[in-house]
Amino acid sequence: MGERIVMVDSGTGLGLTEGQLDARSAAASVRLRRRGVRAGDSVLVCLPVGPDLLVATDAVIAAGAVVWPVPPELDAPALRRRILASHARVMISDLPHAVDAADGSRVRMVMSVADLGGGEAVGKRVDAG
Repeated sequence: MGERIVMVDSGTGLGLTEGQLDARSAAASVRLRRRGVRAGDSVLVCLPVGPDLLVATDAVIAAGAVVWPVPPELDAPALRRRILASHARVMISDLPHAVDAADGSRVRMVMSVADLGGGEAVGKRVDAG
């Protein structure tokens, strides 16, 4: 019996196990702290639903910061309003339109999934059904 799958990536069909989630989140949390994220900081997370979003969210919480989720499907004006309202200095996103929307805000550091040590294919193929 293998480890429990906590999420299946709908794009790849690969499952993320509890162990993989814990390992990736712990490594990402360390990277966030090394980049200056401290307890109580707001961190924008603008990623599509999937393993990277789950890892980023867990990492921000583990670093003691506050996750400020921003749906990536928002139009540019709505995305910009959310970013400005957050007063966050850090954003985690690989999406060019989100990075553009942060221009002129308090965001001073944009981290990609790769910066967090993620983005690699993980897990095993999970059959639907």
